[in-house]
Amino acid sequence: MAWTHRHLLGLEQLSAEDISYVLELAKGFREISLRPVRKVPTLQGKTAILAFFEPSTRTRVSFEMAAKRLSADTYAISSSGSSVVKGETLIDTIRNLEAMHIDLVVMRHKSSGAHHLLMKHTDTPIINAGDGYHEHPTQGLLDMLTIQEAKGDFKGLKVAIVGDITHSRVAHSNIIGLTKMGAEVHLCGPFSMVPQFIEDMGIREQVHVHPRVEAAIEGADVVMALRIQKERMPKHLFPSDREYAMYFGLNSKNIRLAREDAIIMHPGPINRGVEMSPDLADCGRS
Repeated sequence: MAWTHRHLLGLEQLSAEDISYVLELAKGFREISLRPVRKVPTLQGKTAILAFFEPSTRTRVSFEMAAKRLSADTYAISSSGSSVVKGETLIDTIRNLEAMHIDLVVMRHKSSGAHHLLMKHTDTPIINAGDGYHEHPTQGLLDMLTIQEAKGDFKGLKVAIVGDITHSRVAHSNIIGLTKMGAEVHLCGPFSMVPQFIEDMGIREQVHVHPRVEAAIEGADVVMALRIQKERMPKHLFPSDREYAMYFGLNSKNIRLAREDAIIMHPGPINRGVEMSPDLADCGRS
């Protein structure tokens, strides 16, 4: 098949065939990172703008590194270093850059739907690197590639996603993408951090919400732990970090409810947040 989309705004717009195509393509390009000389001429002569209007380290560097390894020229802008601080609108900022004959905009923005708005006012292809707590499609695709390589196929897999579902754009992309590929998604988090009608984000009969973390994890092939998105939430959505960890944290006891060959995916080192208890480090799971 051929790629027919001009923009990558979310997994909601992609079919299962589109997702399979991207995952297969990614396997070929990943080999580039293992070469002594990590460079191919695929995007030689192309210019990519990395417009990150929200703080980022891993996503921004990942995009910049990928673009450079494909031989594209990259230019990074941020809110604090752009004319946005002087009152220029997002649309005017990108259209001014577009007048310089750019070929691609990779954008992260704090407002959900910012990329859909921009798409109506520019001819340049846009890749969504995260918008508010709407979607983070490239991270979702990366998670799916990891699962595919470990499990081979998505059909029939039980994937548990635990934590702050409401504010996690990664969770939203995963719910959409995984259900399209045939997996069952089981969600668990504080009642105040699991949105109503979340089942409707994927294929309804494939998305299940559980009040207890044990039910979500039991028999899971994949367990994803989400960090608490404190920068995007109002205060007092849960009583305390300690109580959150007690009822919704992963630990060496409850994680053993997952399948013996389950893969555990989490946002960083265990000591970065409260979503995992410290004794998870001793559970011996991959």
